[in-house]
Amino acid sequence: MNSPHRTPARLAISSRNYSSWCLRGFLLARLAGIDFVVEAAAADDAQARAELLMRTASILLPCLIDGDVTVWDTIAIAEYLNEAHPKAGMLPQDVVSRARCRSISGEMHSGFAALRASLPMNIRARRPGFTVWSGAQTDIDRILIIWRDCFEASGGPFLFGAKPCIADAMFAPVASRFRTYDVPLDAACARYVETIFAWPDMAEWVAEAEEEPEEIIELDVEF
Repeated sequence: MNSPHRTPARLAISSRNYSSWCLRGFLLARLAGIDFVVEAAAADDAQARAELLMRTASILLPCLIDGDVTVWDTIAIAEYLNEAHPKAGMLPQDVVSRARCRSISGEMHSGFAALRASLPMNIRARRPGFTVWSGAQTDIDRILIIWRDCFEASGGPFLFGAKPCIADAMFAPVASRFRTYDVPLDAACARYVETIFAWPDMAEWVAEAEEEPEEIIELDVEF
């Protein structure tokens, strides 16, 4: 348990509305149960903007500063927090599920480039009837297979059972993309999207994103 006199950790982020990686970092920190504060980069921060427009794995943001430890990249943050707070239950309890959780989290972290490029995260936006091209659709199909396989094994409502874990933090931005771009979903996957948005930590992030003044035209354009 954290000491009541310990300085809170700091989570440096870029944008709540546009950054899928910063959302993951926030959810991971909440899963770990740590005391932390969020520090958002200035809207005119050139590095933060560049990372948002790359739409790929984070370079330096989010970044967690926890005492003497500075860790960036969401997989590294997840592993650090899991090691530092093993009682938080960030991974499933049994070895088979833990292995699968790590595998699909890694796949999300390193893959689905077409989805990232074609459907960038934009929590505030709604694109009904959005046309999804074949490359992104292939990524979507693979993600839905992952979700269904997890539900079949765990029974839901989260990917590995009754409570969220690292994998849910990794896939939460995908749920946001599916809502923004009106992606057709079967009943089980649609319920999962609703489960993610009902997650109190996700709901808090979304509310902050809705109020965020920053706007990046390249990511708000209709395309």
